[in-house]
This record gives sequence, structure tokens and C-alpha cells, in this order.
Amino acid sequence: MATEKVEDSIGVDPSKLNPLSPEVISRQATINIGTIGHVAHGKSTVVKAISGVQTVRFKNELERNITIKLGYANAKIYKCENADCPRPGCYKSYRSDKEDNPPCERAGCGGRMKLQRHVSFVDCPGHDILMATMLN
Repeated sequence: MATEKVEDSIGVDPSKLNPLSPEVISRQATINIGTIGHVAHGKSTVVKAISGVQTVRFKNELERNITIKLGYANAKIYKCENADCPRPGCYKSYRSDKEDNPPCERAGCGGRMKLQRHVSFVDCPGHDILMATMLN
């Protein structure tokens, strides 16, 4: 039985890959963003608005409406390929499980979205007594 290299099975030359290659950003977040700020200033809300992922997951966090442990979320950021699609509406973010070329959701556009970036968010706690969690 012959063994096949991964790069041969997906048709990619590893020497030509970089962090912005579509083959890379489709599968792996290449930018890490940490949300740091004072308590109740909307860090988790911003992450959820961009990624669609609720980073506050533990029961005691939900009950108290605070981030205690680090939260993680990935998002893919797209731009419509239709030149007539106006800014900022030509940009859209989705969860990281979204396909690479979804249709543009703007009414009457008809274009397709092209993956621009795949980012990973680390949602940090804002209470001063929880700063050690963020710094470790």
C-alpha cells in the first residue's frame, strides 16, 4: 500500500503557502486578537457580534454575567467580490465553520463572498481580581 503525502492529496505546494494563502486561512485562524478592558465594557459582546460565538459558557459566569475564565472564538471575515457592493456592507463575518465562498446576503447583489481573514479571539476577564487569569 502506497503512502500519499497530505500536500499531494489536497494539491498544495507547501513551499508556496503563507499566512494569507486561501488554503491556510480556510482551515486555520492566522490572526489572534485578545480583548482586554475594564469590566462591563462589552468585550464578550463584541466577540459574539463578530464571531457569532458566545464565549461566556460556564454556569457561574452566565449567572453573574461576567467572564471568569478565558473564552475562545474563531471568525471568518469575507468581502463581496461584486465591485458594485458598497462599503461597509460588502464585508461580513461568520463563524469559522462557514464555507469559503458563500453568497452575498445584501439584497439584489448576487455576488459571492471571498474569504479575507480567519481570526481567533481570546476573551479576557475584566475584573481586577481576575487579571491573573489573563496574564498567565
